[in-house]
Amino acid sequence: MLVSRRPLGRAFLAGAGFAIVGRAQAQARTVLRLGWTTGDGANDPYATGARFFKEEAEKRSNGRLDVQLFPNRALGDERPMLDGMRLGTVDMGVITNAVIAQVEPAFQINDMPFLFADEAAAQRGLDGAMGNSLAQRLETRGVVNLGYMEGGFRQMINNVRPIVHPADLRGVKFRVLQSPIYVGMYTALGGTAVPMAWGETFTAVQQGTVDGLEIPLAVIDANRYNEVTKYLSLTNHIYSMIALLIAKRSFDRLPADLKQVVRDAGIAATAAQRAASIRNARAIAEGLRGKGMAVNTIANPAEFRQAVLPMYEQFRGAIGADVVQEALAASRS
Repeated sequence: MLVSRRPLGRAFLAGAGFAIVGRAQAQARTVLRLGWTTGDGANDPYATGARFFKEEAEKRSNGRLDVQLFPNRALGDERPMLDGMRLGTVDMGVITNAVIAQVEPAFQINDMPFLFADEAAAQRGLDGAMGNSLAQRLETRGVVNLGYMEGGFRQMINNVRPIVHPADLRGVKFRVLQSPIYVGMYTALGGTAVPMAWGETFTAVQQGTVDGLEIPLAVIDANRYNEVTKYLSLTNHIYSMIALLIAKRSFDRLPADLKQVVRDAGIAATAAQRAASIRNARAIAEGLRGKGMAVNTIANPAEFRQAVLPMYEQFRGAIGADVVQEALAASRS
């Protein structure tokens, strides 16, 4: 019996066609590698923001974007990641504000101590004229801002004593971000600032090289600092902004429609991340108390604010008088 080969040929060609289309679609996917330095825990603010962005970008692009996540310094510490974005060797990162300020000094405004009374005031500034000014300045440095996410207010943890009054900081060595504002704040309050990269900090606290540090509640919890520090003082001294950033070179390589997808995904992810951060804050504080940390509030925020007041004049020139004015307007509205 003769068997016609024609259907087989058509089937083979059709199958080959699907394979070619499949390969073309796979090749059309654009990979964006997104890194951050903390863990990938459910409540970690960096991880939460990265996951929201991945979800939004991949959904909005119908799978044309493949956002790959790299927590725990897998792409390096924050400054090397930021420098890599400027060079185009790193695609994306969720980066702490103080590190961004090393590249664009105007970002120091976000780290001015006791500037914002609450999250709403900080978000008004970041979503308004001040935030737009900062984003424009950063883009001239080769990095595009996609969203001002929320690390929560920064708190002080240490192994010496609770911080209730400024005098309680005397003689206590705190690891700080490598930023003149953080060093200046501790100097103004009478403490000892020890600038140090994040990757070295846990071991330094564990071994007693430093007595403590200052970080948001979610980062304390996600990175198990309750295991190596005793006292948690709810100072609310600095609103911690963490930025979702993309290398301008990586962004510019995207087709126009995917550029818009990336921007829209950044806006959506930022809104979701902020809401999650605020929800988590109170629960985390109670959770840390339950894990054995001694938790206290400060007696009088005005004492601390008065002590750091000279810093605003000191940094006005470096930050830019216009940015300082925009921030003060947002904080008072």
